[in-house]
Amino acid sequence: MIHYETRQIISTAIAHGSVHDVQLFRRQRKKQRYKGLLLADKGYQGLNRLGVSCLIPIKSSKKKPLTLLHKQINREIGKRRIRIEHVNGKLKTFKILAERYRNRRKRMGLRLNLIAAIYNMELVNK
Repeated sequence: MIHYETRQIISTAIAHGSVHDVQLFRRQRKKQRYKGLLLADKGYQGLNRLGVSCLIPIKSSKKKPLTLLHKQINREIGKRRIRIEHVNGKLKTFKILAERYRNRRKRMGLRLNLIAAIYNMELVNK
């Protein structure tokens, strides 16, 4: 989770094995103290039903293509989400996050938090 204005990483979450992002979010939601508007990608469809205030792009299908208004809405959401994607890209300069993790699984969370702390420290020092 990233703060939109400061671009600082607020919290991280990991899971053992392959877990969908929405399932990981549901597990971590109880631990989150920060309640705000979420900017999510199309993989988080259904968060509105959980009572989470979020902006998610509108999906199209073969039977229902997007209208011009929906395309404009998706473009505006994308303009806002680009900040988040830039932070993800910065974190992937640490190869541990860009590739398959092959070390001890117990240490993954610790290393991810250390990388997030280094990133936040670099933001403060700029």
